[in-house]
Amino acid sequence: MEAKAERLHLRVDAAQKALLEAASQAAGASVSTFVLKAATEAAADVLADRRVFLLDEDAWRVFDAALERPEQEVAGLRELLSGPTVLDAAPGGVRE
Repeated sequence: MEAKAERLHLRVDAAQKALLEAASQAAGASVSTFVLKAATEAAADVLADRRVFLLDEDAWRVFDAALERPEQEVAGLRELLSGPTVLDAAPGGVRE
């Protein structure tokens, strides 16, 4: 294993620190080890769908055929994606 030379500094509030300390103690690890393991696993999970795409032969044929089909307009999709969303609503549910 390569020696660790890089540092990562985090600021947490008291509740976050207490939670991390309790969880790391329950896991039998130091806070640093616990946080590094959890963060590394979470990062790998986030990136997995962007780096690895595994299909068996039949699924690959279906996927490849879908990629080869010409694009087509989906009824209502353009309007749906260009209209306002719930995120456009002001606090209290009133749209601006």
